[in-house]
Amino acid sequence: MISFLRGTVAHVGLSSAVIDLNGAGMSVHATPQTLSRLRVGDEGKLFTSLIVREDSLTLFGFASDDEREVFDILLSVSGVGPRLALAVLAVHDPEAIRVAAHSGDNKAFTKVPGIGPKVAGRIVLELAGKLVPHGTPGTSAPAVSAEAVWKPQVIAAMTSLGWSEKDAASSIDKSLADSPGLAEQGNVAEILRATLRWLGQDGARAGNRAGARG
Repeated sequence: MISFLRGTVAHVGLSSAVIDLNGAGMSVHATPQTLSRLRVGDEGKLFTSLIVREDSLTLFGFASDDEREVFDILLSVSGVGPRLALAVLAVHDPEAIRVAAHSGDNKAFTKVPGIGPKVAGRIVLELAGKLVPHGTPGTSAPAVSAEAVWKPQVIAAMTSLGWSEKDAASSIDKSLADSPGLAEQGNVAEILRATLRWLGQDGARAGNRAGARG
């Protein structure tokens, strides 16, 4: 694995740069912010992630190891490739991405070109627990209830599937009425599945009641 490159900057383009490593030019794709820090003729250093495909080897470069870490985690989301992950980092810095994923703010991801509500909801759902905001040294964060963390993420996932926020919140509360332990655990994926199962069962019950009345 190529962890970083350090060498003379030979070229800086709109979406990539070339780093001269003792006579070998390495092309690296990066965000506009990262590329703006490079100057042709000066020494440059980029943390890198190598993406291997059947027909290509592509390097993506980052100004910090934190950016690379967030990039690699974004790639774990189904449907998110390296170009889209890089686009997220072009719009939001790593900490903003951590906060958005942790708080269930899917609207933050829809600000990225190419990401609609469904993909944003999937990003928030699949990154739950994987990206956590860094704490501020010397300060203590205000206490936050477990529900305040997981509920917005579940609601975001359900709205991406077509429910309104009001209906999603109501369905979550009703589906967990008999499962307080699930709410305490705060597992977003499990709570989402439980809510969707409850919605299916509730629909069946409503249909049975209507049939009985007829």
